[in-house]
Amino acid sequence: MKKALIVWGGWDGHQPKEVAGVFRDVLQKEQFAVEMADSLQAFADAEKLKSLDLIIPVWTMDRIEQELVNNVSAAVQSGVGLAGCHGGMCDAFRENVDWQFMTGGQWVAHPGNDGVEYVVNIGNSSSPLVDGIQDFTVKSEQYYLHIDPAVEVLATTRFPVVPGPHSLNKAVDMPVVWTKRWGVGRVYYNSLGHQANIMEMPAVKELMRRGFLWTAEGKALAQAAGGTGAAYTGMQDNQL
Repeated sequence: MKKALIVWGGWDGHQPKEVAGVFRDVLQKEQFAVEMADSLQAFADAEKLKSLDLIIPVWTMDRIEQELVNNVSAAVQSGVGLAGCHGGMCDAFRENVDWQFMTGGQWVAHPGNDGVEYVVNIGNSSSPLVDGIQDFTVKSEQYYLHIDPAVEVLATTRFPVVPGPHSLNKAVDMPVVWTKRWGVGRVYYNSLGHQANIMEMPAVKELMRRGFLWTAEGKALAQAAGGTGAAYTGMQDNQL
């Protein structure tokens, strides 16, 4: 049985407990053993993290000790999957660049705030993560992010939709769903999920389900191939 850890908390406006509950239910239906934690100290046991198949952060706008980031990073580099959504993963710790490097992006704006209606465009990809899923419309926050160019983009949304200081720039397709590698670990992110009702949308929930399964499968495949991740503890250990 695969093991997953969901760590939830931070800003209550993102309904971290409720979103974590949605994720727990998805994983339990897939026969995962799921542990829920509402403290970042869940990242303190480095060896326990490496014994997992999947780590899911649901934590927004907070600070984190560098040692805890290093522990998560080492686990993912060794093959443990990392998956999350919205601010719960890519606006978790704004001051920690190592977290941002690992996850592949950082939120910077959501022009128009909540309630913007926009289209999520599924990319032309052979990836099973998006196979058979059609473009869909969502009414929520539309995330503008700073993105790691190494990510593999699976879905996008077009900016601008609402007026703002960005509007006179040319139109851009902002990534919504992406994957990347961190060591031999798999990373999956979906910028949707402002609150639990968005996560309950069938297309969104299915995208997350597939992302969870894909990231969790990476550990066994990496071990079977004899892969090991390079040891990277980040620049924050040596700040001037």
